[in-house]
Amino acid sequence: MHLDRLITILELIAIAGRSVSTAEIQKATGLPKPTCYRLVQTLQEQGLIEAPSGDGRVVIGERLIRIALLGKSDVDVRKAAAPLLKAAAIQFNETVFLARFRSSQVEIIHVETPEDPGRAFVHPGLGVRPMHACSCSKAIAAFAEPEFQTCIIGGSLKAYTEHTKTTETELRAEFARIAERGFADCDQEIDLGIASVAAPVSIGNIGAIFSVGAVGPIRRFGEADRSGIGLKLINLADRISGAIQLCNVAEV
Repeated sequence: MHLDRLITILELIAIAGRSVSTAEIQKATGLPKPTCYRLVQTLQEQGLIEAPSGDGRVVIGERLIRIALLGKSDVDVRKAAAPLLKAAAIQFNETVFLARFRSSQVEIIHVETPEDPGRAFVHPGLGVRPMHACSCSKAIAAFAEPEFQTCIIGGSLKAYTEHTKTTETELRAEFARIAERGFADCDQEIDLGIASVAAPVSIGNIGAIFSVGAVGPIRRFGEADRSGIGLKLINLADRISGAIQLCNVAEV
């Protein structure tokens, strides 16, 4: 069947773990050359495979990664990211968390804590976070479409503390600042005495649909502390993105 052949080609490209040429695909599948080239072209037209380097060699496409990611449960994502989060919690000696954007909300789906038995740490809890006041939400919102940012700003914005930003001017300036430096922070905007910092986790061209962050008491999370951790979180976000995408491709 036509569909069987398409699936065979997709499986071959996914298993290869590198870009492959149409000639390699044809040789591996045994398909007639005209048929193989036509099927590869069809997959490219649908965005299921891509030729990123422009030399005709193809890899799994963003559309297929998006499909796989949409069907991926929190359990799968946590499994891919947990080792990196745990290592970061030990390195920072602070709580590290992963958040996910879906259904116009951001929710924390996994938390790793320090191993130091004498260390008092903050646990942010799991579940939905406010879009305008939490670092994990702002890290995603700052890189979202302008229409979505306007939707956030135009909603009812609760002032959790005197530090919560609740005006359009404040939030637009905040989003611009986050986009410029690459990470967001929360300076006692939800709970007094607690601060956090988070970086967006972008999945290819799909965009920032996850964020990774760290949280702790304000005495250890001053502005300079947050900036230092924020830069490290940008690097960690890239590694988590790679782990999630590798997991997706392996399961396609």
